[in-house]
Order: sequence, then C-alpha cells, then structure tokens
Amino acid sequence: MEKHIVDDLEALIGALPPHIQTSLRERDNLEDLLEVVLDLGRPPEARFLGTEAALSPLEITEKDIQHVVERIGGFGDDNRAGIEYTLHRISAIRNRAGRIVGLTCRVGRAVYGTIQIIDDLVRSGKSILLLGRPGVGKTTMLREVARVLADDARKRVIIVDTSNEIAGDGDIPHPAIGHARRMQVGTPALQHAVMIEAVENHMPEVIIIDEMGTEQEAAAARTIAERGVQLIATAHGNTLDNLILNPTLSDLIGGIQTVTLGDDEARRRRSQKSVQERKSPPTFDVVVEIQNWDRVAVHDDVGKVVDAVLRGMSRPPEVRWSDEGGEVHRSRESEAKVFQSEPLEEVHLPPQSTVPVTKVLPFGVSKSRVAQIVQTTRMPIQLVENMDRADVILTTKQFFRKMPKLLKSAEEAGRAIFVLRRNSLPQIRDFLLSVSREKGWEDPVERAVREAEEAAKQVHSGQETVALMPQAAYIRRLQHQIAQELSLTSISVGNDPNRRVTISRR
Repeated sequence: MEKHIVDDLEALIGALPPHIQTSLRERDNLEDLLEVVLDLGRPPEARFLGTEAALSPLEITEKDIQHVVERIGGFGDDNRAGIEYTLHRISAIRNRAGRIVGLTCRVGRAVYGTIQIIDDLVRSGKSILLLGRPGVGKTTMLREVARVLADDARKRVIIVDTSNEIAGDGDIPHPAIGHARRMQVGTPALQHAVMIEAVENHMPEVIIIDEMGTEQEAAAARTIAERGVQLIATAHGNTLDNLILNPTLSDLIGGIQTVTLGDDEARRRRSQKSVQERKSPPTFDVVVEIQNWDRVAVHDDVGKVVDAVLRGMSRPPEVRWSDEGGEVHRSRESEAKVFQSEPLEEVHLPPQSTVPVTKVLPFGVSKSRVAQIVQTTRMPIQLVENMDRADVILTTKQFFRKMPKLLKSAEEAGRAIFVLRRNSLPQIRDFLLSVSREKGWEDPVERAVREAEEAAKQVHSGQETVALMPQAAYIRRLQHQIAQELSLTSISVGNDPNRRVTISRR
C-alpha cells in the first residue's frame, strides 16, 4: 500500500492569529511543517523538517494567545489541548500564576500505509512493543495499526488514549483509527486504571496504548496479556537493551533478577555464582525498534533475546526495510553490523556538573553497549579512544590473559585496568554503576522521585508552587503520580528537553 498523508492543516492554520495565517499560507513548504511556536513577547516561529523560520516581526501578545485558546479544545491536566476532528496538538506553557504565556501548536498527521513493513506481525495476534526516538513515528504507526486491525482484520480494538494523542480531540475519534473504539484518559496518572477498565468492561481482542512509562502501567499490561488480549504499545527507549537497563519498564520483557547458582550449575555455565536471569515470561512477544518509517529492527522472540543478552551472547534482530517501490526486504544482520549503526566515537553525557567524569577506554568490550548504558542512565562516563586519556581501561578476562600490547603498556604505565569475566551487558552495567557511585553519582530516577517528594512536603508546609528540574517524559509521569498520591496538583510546563513538572495545592 502506497503511503497517503492526511493532516487537516487548514484547521490548525485557521486557529492562529490572522497575520500568522497569512505568513504561513505564503510559504511553499507547508507539507514539511512540524509546529508553530507562540511565546508571549517574542516573534512567532514555524519549525519545519530541518529548519526554522520567523513568521512575523511582530511580538506575540496576550490577545494573540487568547485568539488561539478560544478556537481549540480545553486543556487537560497535562496542559495539552486539540482541535476537534483533527490530530493536531496544542501544548501550553504557563507562568507561576497559571496564565498561559506560550503555545506549541504541533501538526498531527494520519499516514496511511506505514505498517506494511510489520503487517504480518500485527496480524499474527502476538503482543508487540514499539520503540524509537521521539518523532520517529511511533504514534503514527499505532494509529494505522488500530485501523488495520479494526477494519481489515475485523477485530474488537480499543485504544487507551492518553491526552488524545492517537485519535484526536473531541468525543468523536478521528477517522484514521477506522472502527477502533477509543477510551479517553483524564490524566496520565490514570492510564493504568483505564487499561484495566478496558479489559474488564468492553471485551477487546486488541488493546493499543501509547507511551507506557510507569511500573503500574507495566503491571497492568502484564494483567491484560495474561487474559489473552493482544497488546500493541509504545514505550520509552530506542532499543531492547534500553528496556533491559530500565528498572521501571524491564518487567515488559520479563523483568531481571539476581540468582545465586549452585556450585555444579555455575561450573556447567562457566560463570560466577551470582548471575542475572529473566524473572518471568515477557509481556510482549515481539519488540520492534523503529529506525525510521521505512526501516525497523525486529526481535521476534523476546524471551530468548533477553536470555541471550543476560548470558553475554548475541541474538541479532531481523532488519526490515522497504524500497521506493514499497517492496519489503529482510535480513538478519550480524552483531557487528548492527552496532555499526550507533555512534562509536567519543560519548560524553555527564548528568551532574558536580560529579567528576570517569574516562573509560573499552578494549575487547562492546563500545556500543557501553554507549547505550551511558546514554540511557546518563552516568558520568566518557568513552575515549586513547589510552593516555583514559582513567580506566575496561577489558575482559579473555583479552587480559592474552596481554596484548595495549594492556601491557597500560599495566607498565600504572593505568587502572578493570577485568570483566564476560563481555555481557549486566557485567558492563555493574562496572559502570560501581565506578559512577564511587564518584557520588546518583540514579536520575531515584533523584527525581526524591525531588518530587521533597517538593510535596514544601507545598504541604505552605509553599504555593514548587517547580522541579526538567526530566524525560517517563520520569515526569512518576512525579505526577507522586503528586496525585499525596493529594496535590501537578502540571508539566515547557518544551523538551526543558519540560518540567510543577507541584501545587488543589
């Protein structure tokens, strides 16, 4: 099926102030428009694929912002609104008094034909988890999945639609989801409850969920899967390895636990006695890493893949891509080829400026795995290519025994060498954790949770509003959940990567 795009762009442009409408309609690249940004006291901007453009020299006034607010739907607890019968999303930025001082008007598009590349998986009845970076098209693909399963496969499909991301604003869902039914979610903190309600009250064959990010949602997903309902969902993270490293969401792929082996079993496995194993069957049978609309990597037996990773072995995914004619191609790449798609040069993502950075030179250890762990956890680790710049050289027992020239030189120079038993993801992660914690690093999830709890105490003590540090979406959800459990109000303000939660009294 050839891709066909429907964006109802005129509905979004028509909600903007007249002088901005005129400026936009004069442009010849509206098909590439991503969003329009209106900030009080600043000229309006339009963001297109790969570029930005000023729409007017005039600064945005309160009247301009009110003009838009009066022509769109109401804002929810997450400061998001929409335009009825469309997929457009308008997000608000508020000041401390709660007044709107900025709007991000994002274009919503229905793209028909996006799931051809995974059509066989979608129709198989298996539960599928979609991963990918923001903006890669996960929600767009979910929308098309709902339509194909409801209309073509004639299944009872229910979408749990937080913030009306999938089916648009208003009580009547957008035609892009076909005959699938939609259950709206009042606030993101209640998504897990609506998931269970959908199963208990409406007898679905398929449930579709966008942006799973909390332990409660992971537990609800497991409950749904155990009842024989097909689940198709998205989650935070670019790869399967990201989920293995994420303590909040690892339950989606079976969960990870530390097991102490007996002497005989440890000898049989040729491993240490304390090992990490999968805790239970995965909630999702298949994980699809979306690289772009035309290319995905498919892990088609998640249980076996996770077991292999935990034992330091490789089970490369099946890579699928479609050519210009729409024909789908498949291959199972080697581990080396898969890792070559990741940036292997210097990686430097220090999360806290006050924490010293440890410079690590991996030798005989997968640089891609180290980079993925650093990027996921934001540990104060810097990968280097030169021994003279390294604080620590990370290698394996196998390489250390051979004592190649680099390791011999490092030992003679008095460089710290850390030896792993195996080149496995858990052992690499444990090493990086121990090094980072010695330098005073703290897990960002634990830190964010504690910050929300401290903010709640300040509000209960009389402070009107407390703004938290900017966080990723899945961490913000945890903070919203903490505020709700403590009978407080919370909203998210700002744009990524500076979007943050503020907590206040109800």
